[in-house]
Amino acid sequence: MADYDEAIKLKPDLAEAYFNRGNAKSILGDHSGAIADYDRIIELKPDYAVTYNNRGSCKFLLDDSPGAIADFNQAIELDPDYEKAYTNRGNVKASSGDRRGAIADFNQAIKLAPDLAGAYNNRGNVKADLGRHSDAIVDYNRVIELEADAADAYNNRGLVKADLGDHSGAMVDYDRAIKLNPNFAEAYNNRGNIKSNLGDHSGAMADYDQAIKFNPNYAEAYNNRGIVKAHLGDHSGAAADYDRAIELKPDFAEAYNNRGMVNRNLGHNSKALADYDRAIELDHDFAEAYNNRGIVKAHLGDRRSAIADYDRAIKHKPDYAEAYNNRGSAKFNLDDHSEAIADYDQAIELKPDFAKAYYNRGIVKSDSGDHSGAIADYDRFIELNPNNSEAYFNRGTVKFLLRDNPAAIADFNRAIELKPDDAEAYYNRGVVYASSEDKEKVRRDLLKAQELAKRSGDERLLGLIDEALSKLDNGNNNRS
Repeated sequence: MADYDEAIKLKPDLAEAYFNRGNAKSILGDHSGAIADYDRIIELKPDYAVTYNNRGSCKFLLDDSPGAIADFNQAIELDPDYEKAYTNRGNVKASSGDRRGAIADFNQAIKLAPDLAGAYNNRGNVKADLGRHSDAIVDYNRVIELEADAADAYNNRGLVKADLGDHSGAMVDYDRAIKLNPNFAEAYNNRGNIKSNLGDHSGAMADYDQAIKFNPNYAEAYNNRGIVKAHLGDHSGAAADYDRAIELKPDFAEAYNNRGMVNRNLGHNSKALADYDRAIELDHDFAEAYNNRGIVKAHLGDRRSAIADYDRAIKHKPDYAEAYNNRGSAKFNLDDHSEAIADYDQAIELKPDFAKAYYNRGIVKSDSGDHSGAIADYDRFIELNPNNSEAYFNRGTVKFLLRDNPAAIADFNRAIELKPDDAEAYYNRGVVYASSEDKEKVRRDLLKAQELAKRSGDERLLGLIDEALSKLDNGNNNRS
């Protein structure tokens, strides 16, 4: 820089010195200063295509996409075979959403320079954005063929493989990218995502830590690390990561949504609502945020407003099984049984292994008197989730109503096995034994239920138990 300054001082019209100084300024991050030097070159030498190309690159880095396009156009007009100008113009078009125009420019750059690795890589990125995954992989393969140490291409190919569900293939590519560039924050973040999806939470945490180490301003890595912390039950740690992500990227809708879930789990409902409100303000189509806000509203008793949020979630994401399930629960709590069942039906149609929807539909069917239908739903839930004590309890209750006492007792046995401190399960089993006139077992279960109910302070259940014991002592059987 000092030498270029001196050269210009000695010869104010030395275009090459301005050009070289502009390039140096650009490398140092002084893009505005570089543009000033390129402006001076154009005054002195207006037919120098590379100057327009370099000035366009600086304008693009300063978010002046129209100005950048104009400069690349001029560079191409001056030199129709200037492959780098086509590549750079393609980059601007891609960032502006003109993906097809971008591909046309990358195609032309590759036609002019078949070994131009950057054009293949960038064309692969655009094809990936368009969902043309196989074509994108072909481009990344070509980059790697041309430049075996192209860490970016390995990382990008890993992203496409991950989208295709090839987690092991993606992991291999991320490993290679990191080996080639040990400071590659994005590759660590992406590998962390794969590990998280595969249940390797400690491995994911280590990768997110590395991503943040090499890029302390990496908002997405903080957000992703927060997701893992929340999954591991470290809600305060997750909240801290979401706070940092939002501090770095104030328009990060996903981070607000995720922080809302942590606040909900911590019982901070007003904070959770504020976070969901902000997420929706930033992204009006954010189905998950509407669904999550609906959950909080339903928890607070505002079920009609919750239903409105579930409606919006379903509008923006018609295959959102969880939103149908949640809306069904809100409708059930408003005593709209038929509509609740319709929502559970839809949730199950969209997601046939949705255990919670079967469980909830079973509750509504039982409440509506469809005991056989309820048992079928509990059967399916237990098939999907065999260690849930409440499902056995509920199914046992319905079987007792159908006078299938042996099957009811078997279900209460299993409920007690899974949850030995379930006072109601002991009480209900005692009631079933009473109908079978097995007084010894009745008393044993009622006394155990009484002990557990006293421990938990369940006054309602204690009243029922006292009444049942009184009838037993009077020689009467308690029947339901």
